[in-house]
Amino acid sequence: MIVGIPGEIKDKEFRVGIVPAGVKALTAAGHRVVIETGAGLGSGITDEAYRAAGAEMLPDAAAVYGQAEMVMKVKEPLPPEYPLLREGQLLFTYLHLAPVPELTRFLLDRQVIGIAYETIELADGSLPLLTPMSQVAGRMAVQVGAHFLEKEQGGRGVLLGGVPGVAPGRVVILGSGTVATHAAQVAVGLGAQVTMLGRNARRLAELDLAFGGRLITLASSRHNIETELATADVVVGAVLVTGGSAPKLITRQMLGLMPPGSVLVDVAIDQGGCAETSHPTTHSNPVFTVDNIIHYCVANMPGAVPRTATFALTNANMPYALKIAGLGVEEAARQDPALRRGINVYQGKLTNREVAESQGREWEEPGF
Repeated sequence: MIVGIPGEIKDKEFRVGIVPAGVKALTAAGHRVVIETGAGLGSGITDEAYRAAGAEMLPDAAAVYGQAEMVMKVKEPLPPEYPLLREGQLLFTYLHLAPVPELTRFLLDRQVIGIAYETIELADGSLPLLTPMSQVAGRMAVQVGAHFLEKEQGGRGVLLGGVPGVAPGRVVILGSGTVATHAAQVAVGLGAQVTMLGRNARRLAELDLAFGGRLITLASSRHNIETELATADVVVGAVLVTGGSAPKLITRQMLGLMPPGSVLVDVAIDQGGCAETSHPTTHSNPVFTVDNIIHYCVANMPGAVPRTATFALTNANMPYALKIAGLGVEEAARQDPALRRGINVYQGKLTNREVAESQGREWEEPGF
């Protein structure tokens, strides 16, 4: 199979879909790897390193898409990339289709086979290709929240860790999954007072034990969320419905409960965000303010730390890429139910229930 790696064009997206070790693995298995010139530079990977691993470097994205049978990316295609995709081509990337009906419509019309990293799901419900980026985003969430909490950035002027004689700042985390756990690790490490609200009582009990009482856990309810918002300095939105739109846990009215100058970091923005007032932002313009509350809603947070994020992602995606390239998508999906769950669009059909429900569309299982 010919595997193509284009450069990413999303604002300040410096990650890349493969590293030299992945090139070596694919070429050793008899596949061709074509990469857009300069695609890896943002992650500190030179064209020479790719060539040494066995890749062929092509001058632009059009050449890569033109040759590739499977395109491996990091982020979903943007409108300038739409015409480069062709019927029957495999697209292996983060798709996050639920809040982007226009991309869903295009992929269906073009009959692209879209495999979404974020919906490859193991039998135990874990998400092996989403997890590494959730770990990065969770750790970054508190870091950026602390930054925008500074007075110079328009925030309340609170130091999350406090100092002797002054109370620490308060971090409220909505969700109890991977993003939430890693956000809690950083927030607790900084010395903040941290409260996590989640629906999974067993998971909250596990985290209470793991954090040794340094993390306050609460059942997620509107009442508890409203109570916690009223004294929060940083709120991290870390809820997830696999493949579907994030629930709106913070209404515009509830936002008014937060202290002026506090910060909402909506990590769920890839799936539409968990606050009614959230909308996607970019690394170039990361924040906006509603009712004196700073919103950070960058949809590709890990792109800010591409060296770490690229290697974390490719550690996870390469076993699946090798399986798809070696067996073809149909046989690979027959053998691997987790991969089958990753197929969101196939031959003009929407094949993911959660995306369909989010967009009011019909869906069906892949026909194999």
